[in-house]
Amino acid sequence: MSTQKIALVTGANKGLGFAICRQFGQKGFTVLLGARDTKRGQAAAAELVQQGLDVRFLHIDMEDPATFETACACIRQEFGGRLDVLVNNAGIALDWGYKADSVPMEMLRRTFETNFFGLIDLTQRLLPFILRSPAGRIVNHSSVLGSLSLHSNPEAGLEQMKAFAYNASKTALNAFTIHLAQALQDTAVKVNSAHPGDVQTDANKHGQITVTDGAKTAVRLAMLPADGPTGGCFHLDKSLPW
Repeated sequence: MSTQKIALVTGANKGLGFAICRQFGQKGFTVLLGARDTKRGQAAAAELVQQGLDVRFLHIDMEDPATFETACACIRQEFGGRLDVLVNNAGIALDWGYKADSVPMEMLRRTFETNFFGLIDLTQRLLPFILRSPAGRIVNHSSVLGSLSLHSNPEAGLEQMKAFAYNASKTALNAFTIHLAQALQDTAVKVNSAHPGDVQTDANKHGQITVTDGAKTAVRLAMLPADGPTGGCFHLDKSLPW
């Protein structure tokens, strides 16, 4: 079996996920580029392959659990059932402009289905593979907007960032990070949440940093040494409040 590290990044055909895949590839990883749109995912993987990186498309739709099992079968067949890094990057933000008193329930449910329930389902299915790695790493792409401490602080500057469905899904994701890290505390696996920063993306055209810089936190957490932290939320090397 190859000793080359294998990383899976979800939601990776563009933006942050694509930048993370590129940085993993540049560091010598075999990268599984997960995306729900087959055509776009294949094109994104091909672009990175043309840059000399070992990148392969993997069909993963966070709203279609059947694709999770197909992905598991692929990892089992191609890599002997081992996965070194999982970056849960895929997510949706539907409710900008809606606060807790007005967010439509359908929007709230769909946000949680993708950002929380689907993510946990996929992670649990992949966990046996990650446990086979000598240094398994799980990175949950969260957000500073999931911080209850900051939202409850009127001086934190989040008054205009109260999209309840998205924010609450990231708060719940942070809870998953804490609980999963504790459940795996006697293993070599480390689990952390990452806040990429105020990144320029299709959904955030006025972001302050590039996707290249935004990808650095997830990549750093994916390559933590054995004495690195677990069960925390970070931006680069800074710990953030829950």
